[in-house]
Amino acid sequence: MSDTLLYRIAFASVRGMGVDLARKMLDVLPDERAYFDMSEQELRRLTGSTARMCGTAYRRSLLERAERELQFIADKNVHVSYFTDPTFPRRLLETPDAPVVLYRSGECDLNAAHVVSIVGTRHATPYGIGLCNELVRDLGAALPGLVVVSGLAYGIDIAAHRAAVKHQMPTVAVLAQGLNKIYPALHRRDAVEIVRLGGAVVTDYTSQDEIHKGNFLARNRIIAALSDCTIVVESAPTGGALVTASLAQSYNRDVMAVPGRVNDEFSRGCNKLIGSNRAQSITCASDVMDTMRWEGTVAAAPPQGEIFPALNAQEQAVANLLRQHGEQHINQLADALSLPVYRLMSVLVDLDCRGVIVTRPGCRYAMR
Repeated sequence: MSDTLLYRIAFASVRGMGVDLARKMLDVLPDERAYFDMSEQELRRLTGSTARMCGTAYRRSLLERAERELQFIADKNVHVSYFTDPTFPRRLLETPDAPVVLYRSGECDLNAAHVVSIVGTRHATPYGIGLCNELVRDLGAALPGLVVVSGLAYGIDIAAHRAAVKHQMPTVAVLAQGLNKIYPALHRRDAVEIVRLGGAVVTDYTSQDEIHKGNFLARNRIIAALSDCTIVVESAPTGGALVTASLAQSYNRDVMAVPGRVNDEFSRGCNKLIGSNRAQSITCASDVMDTMRWEGTVAAAPPQGEIFPALNAQEQAVANLLRQHGEQHINQLADALSLPVYRLMSVLVDLDCRGVIVTRPGCRYAMR
């Protein structure tokens, strides 16, 4: 790989570096390499940066990390978009806290004509998952090429990704860590399917960055910024979904929320957004199309009974076991049903997407 990419990755790794700071520094520096080649005194004089940022040892450590990252990128076929590249997401570039570099696995066009973020609680209900599937299905039918963005987390996030995969639509999962690890690990199969079917897994973290709790809130800015609008399907009164909605609003993006009953814990956040006029109330794809003034035809909704179609024999056997014995590990289910785990997993993923069962940490499953 070129020296240019090496210096760009190292430059992007400077603590506190964002697009605004990068632009200011490159206004007075000839290029990224100059930041590493100049003496500490000259660099401080030109940029007005702190002694730590201009320190020789610090800059050398950034280059060493970048060299290791280049090897990871080459080994894993990772795409790197720098903020001055034409492939860098244009919507993301409009925001003041955009990252300098975005790492991507997959071929999805992040500059697609229509991009929607769908977020919500990790404790999604069958109602929320069913509605999420309907929204994705109907929006995809009305807007060919629509890209669905979310955070690959439990609950509404993974339901949005799985609905997009089910309906053969590109979807983008934004990670809070490097591409060397999928979190939660239970969703690794989903990440593989997302990439295989034309979507992408993206992050602004390198493979060497540690996972911190704060990363998850920080990555929400990318979920909000990549999209034309953010839809909150279910949320408690506080949580990451409301943070994403607030960020989207600060970026002048449309925010929408699905209303729910006032005494439902995971509708209170959505009702709060709607009641405070921070989100438009929506219940179907037509509402989204109207709010965004997008042209397209949304097909009439199927009868309510079709949201959760009848179970086939294998699905019914899984449901019967979970009803009878309660929460089960995947290995317990596989043994009881005499099914290989890889085949059982596809059944479980489909049941979860349709809101029949719930996936819990540790490869455990239960009825909703």
